[in-house]
Amino acid sequence: MNLPVQSEFCEREKMDNYQLILDKTIENIIKEGTRPKLLMHVCCAPCSSYCMEYLSRYFEITLYFYNPNISSREEYDKRLNELHRFKELFPPAADVKIIDAPYEPELFEEIAKGYEDCRERGPRCYRCYNLRLEKTAMFMKEHDGEYDFFTTTLSISPHKNAGWLNEIGAGLAEKYDISYLFSDFKKKGGYLRSIELSREYSLYRQDFCGCRFSKAASHTKSSL
Repeated sequence: MNLPVQSEFCEREKMDNYQLILDKTIENIIKEGTRPKLLMHVCCAPCSSYCMEYLSRYFEITLYFYNPNISSREEYDKRLNELHRFKELFPPAADVKIIDAPYEPELFEEIAKGYEDCRERGPRCYRCYNLRLEKTAMFMKEHDGEYDFFTTTLSISPHKNAGWLNEIGAGLAEKYDISYLFSDFKKKGGYLRSIELSREYSLYRQDFCGCRFSKAASHTKSSL
């Protein structure tokens, strides 16, 4: 398969316009008449909703649920079960596969050491992004040849730094000699569409990212 080289797109376009890079990748895929296999890290059902609806037209998708940052096993299972429930109900996800990765909260606590007092969207979050994306990249590398790209749904959230996510993805692609799918899923109304789909399918929408720090921040805001 003659896949597009996204790094070439990055050299020609502004690095913060990741949606344009994705548009060009999809355009290339359509021209070649291919359907690449995508390993997509996913954090929850609401964030996966629009991403699956959008990308299932062009890719064969496998969702990789790896989120050691989630504060408790109860919350972790709730989000994972909701993802499976949504997958069974959502027509665009008919051929989508889900991989339940191990729940490893100790790894998140390890990367959070020394960063406990960081504000949300700061260095601790960057390290968390890297932890989850690297596990996804490692899985793709270990299953050599099974996937053509990896990416994450995290950029659909207005609270997540798409620049950081794509920077990390590009670095891991180089490190493991694999291909990363540049994206910013909040563009083109992606975030708003995810809210619509969440309402339509009565999805559980959590009010915090997942970690104990974001949970505490959310509770602080709600009490003000």
